[in-house]
Amino acid sequence: MGPRRRVLKNSAAEANQFRLRSAIAFACVLVALVGLSFWYFRLQVWQHDDYATQSEANRIKLRPVVPGRGLILDRKGRVLADNVPAYRIEVTPFEAGKSDKWLPSLSQIIAISPEDVARFEDERRATRGFKPITLKLRVTEEEAARFAVDRWRYPGIELVPYLNRRYPYGELLSHVIGYVGRIDADDVKQLGEGSAALTHIGKTGLERYYEDVLRGKVGYEQIETNVDGRPMRQVGHVPATPGSDLRLSIDLDLQQAMVTAFGDMDGSAVAMDPRTGEILGMVSLPGYDTNLFVNGISNADYRALMDNPSRPLFNRNVLGGGPPGSTVKPLIALAGLDSGLRRPEDAVFSTGTFYIPGQRRGWRDAHGGAGWTDLRKSIAASVNYYYYKLAYDMGIDRFAQYMHKYGFGARTGIDLAGENVGVVPSPEWKRKRSKEPWYAGETVNAGIGQGYWIATVLQLVRGTAAIANGGDLVRPHLVVERRDGYDTPWLKLPQPTPPRITDNPSNLRAVQEGMIATMGPGGTGRAMAAGAPYLMAGKTGTAQKISRKGSQSFDPHSLPYHLRHQALFVGYAPADNPTIVVAISVEHGGFGGSTAAPIARKIFDAWLLGKMPEPIPTDPKYVRPPQPKAEPIGPAPAAPAAPAPASAATPSAPATRSPSPAGRGVGVRVGGAADAGRPAPATTAPAGPSAVRSNGAADEARLQRPQEPTR
Repeated sequence: MGPRRRVLKNSAAEANQFRLRSAIAFACVLVALVGLSFWYFRLQVWQHDDYATQSEANRIKLRPVVPGRGLILDRKGRVLADNVPAYRIEVTPFEAGKSDKWLPSLSQIIAISPEDVARFEDERRATRGFKPITLKLRVTEEEAARFAVDRWRYPGIELVPYLNRRYPYGELLSHVIGYVGRIDADDVKQLGEGSAALTHIGKTGLERYYEDVLRGKVGYEQIETNVDGRPMRQVGHVPATPGSDLRLSIDLDLQQAMVTAFGDMDGSAVAMDPRTGEILGMVSLPGYDTNLFVNGISNADYRALMDNPSRPLFNRNVLGGGPPGSTVKPLIALAGLDSGLRRPEDAVFSTGTFYIPGQRRGWRDAHGGAGWTDLRKSIAASVNYYYYKLAYDMGIDRFAQYMHKYGFGARTGIDLAGENVGVVPSPEWKRKRSKEPWYAGETVNAGIGQGYWIATVLQLVRGTAAIANGGDLVRPHLVVERRDGYDTPWLKLPQPTPPRITDNPSNLRAVQEGMIATMGPGGTGRAMAAGAPYLMAGKTGTAQKISRKGSQSFDPHSLPYHLRHQALFVGYAPADNPTIVVAISVEHGGFGGSTAAPIARKIFDAWLLGKMPEPIPTDPKYVRPPQPKAEPIGPAPAAPAAPAPASAATPSAPATRSPSPAGRGVGVRVGGAADAGRPAPATTAPAGPSAVRSNGAADEARLQRPQEPTR
């Protein structure tokens, strides 16, 4: 190869190339600076609000504030349901880790039951790991103090203050007040995610019916945290709205008198003001301690309640019902007058047995023939023959039409959920349930409140109130007023205009006179009214469980307990200016006149005279299994004094309470310090309801053969 040619440098070209590369590099740097400036501008200006919010979220946490649940008071201002400060243990699984690492040592500090653990594990599997889950409710103060010492050992586990629902009179008002229970997934789904901070919700009774009013609205507070996520200070808050307070028409003293009057017997009773529909007292016996359910009832306690043959969890007033027997005769008599088939002075001759034309089988009277019987005597002496013939002459269609007009076969509208509508016998009702035709004998049975009849005690007290007040079918109700804070006035809840059951005052007066005669000489309730300083009106009744065989009579008290008749009574007092009406059903009581009527007399005396009934000794033959009781929460109330006469407790008298406004807390912060809870005012408590009543569940069989109820 020859020698290489020497290339001469082109300084001008190199300079141009350098300038070009420099320009390109400068342009790239410029573009990068412009892009960076644009990016900073976007972060600092366009998206400032978004990133500022995210930054605040890292420093500020929202914590819900649960509102204090509204109080429930009786007509005199005594607290029936209140809130007491308590603690619970909450665990955030994401922070706490697996439970087998911290649960054994935590169980040595706080008593944790297997049921608490099982409930926690079920909820942990069903929810997200960063959501706090309640491990144990109702931590004692001693346990809370021990946990506070070792708090640093348990990350993700918090001791949370809250307000626990308490029922000072538990069993006495169990079927009226009801109870709150722990909120579940279905409740959260129904209420929405905004209610996730709530721990309890109304399950039964007034707690359930007025849940929206009592619950209040959840608030929030903004908490500044450190790098470890620990709260440092509050920087803002949206206050919770406490639930509204409710004042009931219930009189606590009368409620206790009604329970005492029943003694050991099972049954139900309603006392109502016939002028307004306000419920003065309502019992379903036996009751149960509602405090057992607030934080979750144990399996043993729940099984004890379920296995009790007297069914303490069953609300007999709302869910129950049965044949009304002779207690419905005054309304059937009124239907006969208003339909034009009878006049008050019209009389039929009772031979003791009623025969349907063309049939050989007869419908007998309980005590033989009563002779000539008009409307007043038919009510006072409970002459079945009069009503056999009246129902047959009226016909089942017209009969059912009038019974519906009087409120049977429909809800009364009381402010409790799940009310039974009952059954008014009719061909239409029977066609929906069987292919058999309607028989004339079934019409005759209906005339004395037997057969397919199903009426609730609430329907009976409402119909009887319409007779007492001049014909208005008022709506029974428990809540009279509400208020939205201590500084706000009580607001009366409006009631619907009552329909009329009759537009003929003379017909209604004849029925009233018959009910007054029931309590006088020759009447089936004469023993009850003996020595009373006031005039009363009423009607006894007996609903049979079994019919007699042939012409053989029997004493209901000689029957096995579960086959004894239902004892019934309806009435009002004073008869010349009624302020109270009652309806009573005693399961397996035998006779209405000898069992239910004396209970009504004690209720009348308690309301009108302020005379508390004496406790009835326990019948050793019918000892009920012991009822489970909740551990006491707070100081136990004292026993009550005797109730004041009705003149001192008129329905128009306002409830009087003047607690300090500062005592009403707006709620409890979930995960933070508790606000001042509502203090429990000084209250008087009745002595515990009768602890033992006779055994036996109600036999709900309905007889379709000719009936002959005893009086």
